[in-house]
Amino acid sequence: MKLYYAPQACSLAAHIVLRELQLPFEAIRVDNRSKRTADGRDFLEINPKGYVAALQLDNGEVLTEGPAILQFLADLKPAAGLAAVNGSWQRVRLQETLNFIGSEVHGTMGWLFNPQLDESVKALFRQKLFKRLALLEQRLERQDYLQGERFGIADAYLFTVLRWTATFAIDLASWPALLRFQARIEQRPTVQQALAIELA
Repeated sequence: MKLYYAPQACSLAAHIVLRELQLPFEAIRVDNRSKRTADGRDFLEINPKGYVAALQLDNGEVLTEGPAILQFLADLKPAAGLAAVNGSWQRVRLQETLNFIGSEVHGTMGWLFNPQLDESVKALFRQKLFKRLALLEQRLERQDYLQGERFGIADAYLFTVLRWTATFAIDLASWPALLRFQARIEQRPTVQQALAIELA
């Protein structure tokens, strides 16, 4: 498999999960501005959507969209327990959490990257984001991980998008459980390995 990624992008979640599962893969860096890959290809030919993550399978198929990639990977090694069994009620709850992160946290924070938006508009997105963070704070006050007592794919995704708060000078100290969550996930060896490669 080939994982197309960009540093500090949401593709970090898939990178972490690939390492957690000890699956063989090649990490290929993408320049988000030029849409060229590190090996010289036009990334738009790989993913016409133009953004990472993209996972190219050994049969040539390309899978995009972070939550879909994360679930696909987890299902390759279900015994690892990174996702509840497909078809179970727990899996539906996991999908609910992944959708919440994707639309309400990732999606909201994505607007803050837009330099064309007026600061007053960005302030509205910040207010919305803070309400979503408060909900996550409540859950992580009660448990160490989003789905309970063990690390899973939703944790990799949330960890990844919460890293962006530093870019926008959002201090997670206002949400102590989220701050502890970030520190807990960052200590995982697989996370350290992925960050070392992506930030090199």
